[in-house]
Amino acid sequence: MMAQYMEVKNQYKDCILFYRLGDFYEMFFDDALTASRELEITLTGRDCGQEERAPMCGVPYHACDIYINKLIEKGYKVAICEQMEDPKLAKGLVKREVIRIVTPGTNMSQAILDETRNNYLMCIFGCNEEYGLAVCDITTGEFRSCHVSSTAKLYDEINKYSPTEIIGNGAFLSCDLNFDYMKEKMKITISEAPSHYFNDDTCEDFIKRQFKVGSIDGLGIEDDQEDILISVGALLQYLHETQKNSLDHINRMDVYSIEDYMIIDSSSRRNLELTETLRDKQKRGSLLWVMDKTKTAMGARMLRNMIEQPLIHKDDIEARLDAIAELNNSVIDRDEIREYLNTIYDLERLMTRISLRTANPRDLLAFKTSIHLLPAIIQLLGNFYSDGLTEIREGIDDLHDLYELLDRAIVDEPPILIREGGIFKDGYLEDIDTLKNATTDGKNWIAELEAREREKTGIKNLKIKFNKVFGYYFDVTNSYKSLVPDYFIRKQTLANSERYTTEELDRLAGVILGSSDKLVALEYNTYVELRDTLAAELTRVQRTAHNIAMLDALCSLSYVAIKNGYVRPDINNDGVINIKDGRHPVVEKMLNNDMFITNDTYLNNHESRISIITGPNMAGKSTYMRQTALIVLMAQVGSFVPAASADIGICDRIFTRVGASDDLASGQSTFMVEMSEVANILRNATKNSLLILDEIGRGTSTYDGLAIAWAVVEYISNSELLGAKTLFATHYHELTELEGKLSAVNNYCIAVKEDGDDIVFLRKIVKGGADRSYGIQVAKLAGVPDVVIARANEICNQLIDKDITTKLKEIKITNDFKPKNDDTQMSMFGSLAESQVIEDIKCVDLSNMTPMKALLYLNELQERLK
Repeated sequence: MMAQYMEVKNQYKDCILFYRLGDFYEMFFDDALTASRELEITLTGRDCGQEERAPMCGVPYHACDIYINKLIEKGYKVAICEQMEDPKLAKGLVKREVIRIVTPGTNMSQAILDETRNNYLMCIFGCNEEYGLAVCDITTGEFRSCHVSSTAKLYDEINKYSPTEIIGNGAFLSCDLNFDYMKEKMKITISEAPSHYFNDDTCEDFIKRQFKVGSIDGLGIEDDQEDILISVGALLQYLHETQKNSLDHINRMDVYSIEDYMIIDSSSRRNLELTETLRDKQKRGSLLWVMDKTKTAMGARMLRNMIEQPLIHKDDIEARLDAIAELNNSVIDRDEIREYLNTIYDLERLMTRISLRTANPRDLLAFKTSIHLLPAIIQLLGNFYSDGLTEIREGIDDLHDLYELLDRAIVDEPPILIREGGIFKDGYLEDIDTLKNATTDGKNWIAELEAREREKTGIKNLKIKFNKVFGYYFDVTNSYKSLVPDYFIRKQTLANSERYTTEELDRLAGVILGSSDKLVALEYNTYVELRDTLAAELTRVQRTAHNIAMLDALCSLSYVAIKNGYVRPDINNDGVINIKDGRHPVVEKMLNNDMFITNDTYLNNHESRISIITGPNMAGKSTYMRQTALIVLMAQVGSFVPAASADIGICDRIFTRVGASDDLASGQSTFMVEMSEVANILRNATKNSLLILDEIGRGTSTYDGLAIAWAVVEYISNSELLGAKTLFATHYHELTELEGKLSAVNNYCIAVKEDGDDIVFLRKIVKGGADRSYGIQVAKLAGVPDVVIARANEICNQLIDKDITTKLKEIKITNDFKPKNDDTQMSMFGSLAESQVIEDIKCVDLSNMTPMKALLYLNELQERLK
């Protein structure tokens, strides 16, 4: 047995092997040591033919999911090695095989997964700092892929999907990403896939087989997108190797471009708190918390994806807004639909389990319950005429035939396990009814037959008896032998009696004896057939589930719009953002009263591109800027927005540089993080982007910070270089000098009411610039002792540089942002020698160098830099 174990284990060295022995899954050697430690179970030993006993531990097979989930949560992979034959019938060693490998990205346990979010598995193929990305949620069948042109954009996509597991090639694992941070903080299991996964011919074959096509041309993969082909093919190979199943539910692939949706980088996702809060990583306090009033798990996942990927095409946005407006106008019908949606279980994941043949009888009952009210939903949708809701109605199949089938078949309270019996209703299958009756009515049948034969034959003491050797038989004493009819068949002669049987008794005995086992076996086979019948309708159910999810998400947006007093935004391609009485959607819900102060925002692509916002800390500058970004994002999701009115110019990207907390995980200081984010924004923003910049330059000296902030504003305002719409909050009130110097810059400030040395923040954005920062007043509000405040005022009066404003007025605006001769890749310690080395590296032809020549050349460069 141990030889068999070692043979299997050698094939799955990177997994903890659950080896089935009777009613337990056992683990041995290093697996046992790891499992006993992580699961806190007893470690024992077993003789294994060696000098020392093999370490061993085990878990009950019926509770294995609990233990597997604990290991998966800790980042392990588990290979389940099952007995493939009945040990009672096995000749010699029981045959065993690994039937499934459970990993963080392939786990389908309902006990561990969050039903409101996808469980993504990602595959990344890197080549020359560009990447093919494929991502799949095996629990729903969703499968997407794209090309990623840089490592920075790759990190943004990883953040967008938040996968639980990533596999990749060596080039990906060598790229400039902080893998330790991704593993420890983002809780992503990352591993290198075998090199043979990334063979393009093999990948193409896997794709064709999975999606049942003769050519990949119709799947959306272009000829020059080999990286996509390889990432998709490699991911499919990994899925097949781990699941050892046909995976029929993965039957569609969405090949998309990153530019098809609004781009939100990882920093902006965190700062805007789209799906979780920055500090506590909780849903409460996020935009999703406000907007998610969905009734189904599918709808919750759909809405999350909509928020993660706002639209950029006007027609698509307007179609969602039209649907929501129509739902708003028919609240009674909408609320009735929401009541029906509340009865629907997770159809997507239910259908996946049915397709994979892992669904139990209670899953089928949940499936039946879910589809019961589909006809009613379809009927209600007949009252709506917008294109979006019409498309949803046409995409929902009432599945009435499947409901009738299940209603006839499954009992109202079925068991969980399919080998327990008791699954089917009376009347569904005659043979099942017969066996059911046999188990309950067998004694009555025997008694009735005995009575009939006693009366028929005249044998007054005729009895039907039973023993384990002969089974059921008629017992006739010698005194009545002459009355035995011809159809009695002698089985045994005893001294005082004889034993007989009849064809009817044999038939009844055959039904009664082993009827329980036969019933369980017949119910099992019948259940498998029923499940196969449902699995054959996979495409119908998936399409219906997708449309139910979209309907649920739209109803949620409609409900939130009315409940929170949102308005429909106008959408334009002119670059104008005009918000009247805008409100922060989250902050207003966190306040216990109606004291949220509304504010206007106006930006365009011309004279109002940049708003410089000055004013004291704590006054509400950050809330205002986040509010604007969230209103734009909500509009492009297709949602109504918190404002009196809003006209939103479509933005291709939103960038935020808000807050200052040291990135200790990557060893970067506050200022380095700030400058890295600014650099990313200036490199990747376009004239159609919205930039939210808060306190640029505050992490360094006053003059350095002011100079950097000034230069950044100049750069952004230059329409030839960038020209993006920008909200720029700063404590450098000297930057207000830029209004008038730069045509696109306008000054705004937070209104403050002063009463002697006391101040009150009015949290209202008004035209004009603040003349000071009120820092000492804020310190006073925070409770700093009066003696410290008094001393601070003295020092401040001595430090005020009255010439700084004059000097700023004398600075000339530049439009010349071309690199100067002494610029060296923005290095703080650059030199001409280093610059020349960089140029030489750019020009070297590595393809024509042997490894030895490359090493010698590297050594030469190193010497030049010493």
